[in-house]
Amino acid sequence: QVQLLESGGGLVQTGGSLRLSCAASGFTFRNYVMGWFRQAPGKEREFVAAISRNSINNVATKYADSVEGRFTISRDNANNMVYLQMNTLNVEDAAVYFCAAAFSRLPHTVILPQDRYDYWGQGTQVTVSS
Repeated sequence: QVQLLESGGGLVQTGGSLRLSCAASGFTFRNYVMGWFRQAPGKEREFVAAISRNSINNVATKYADSVEGRFTISRDNANNMVYLQMNTLNVEDAAVYFCAAAFSRLPHTVILPQDRYDYWGQGTQVTVSS
């Protein structure tokens, strides 16, 4: 029943941009922190970005140091979608990118540990050419 389906990956040149999308279904999307993780060949999966449940006025976001200032995570609760806008891509960004969901009782609070995420997508490949 639960599904996280990533899309938007592909081949991009160094310095280019991509927008990844994740369509969620089968759970109460608004009650989950949403995150993006990535795994490059020969490396462990690593945290990229997370976005909190909605608060009264806004959401909280968190980014890995390696992507802060270049990537932007956002969510659309009306359509059960989460996005990752990736700008100024470099070869170090090449990886399979995974969308994940972590149940949370707290608004405006992000979740960083990977083992706190309950659901995972299958991933979408991002390739960056030099």
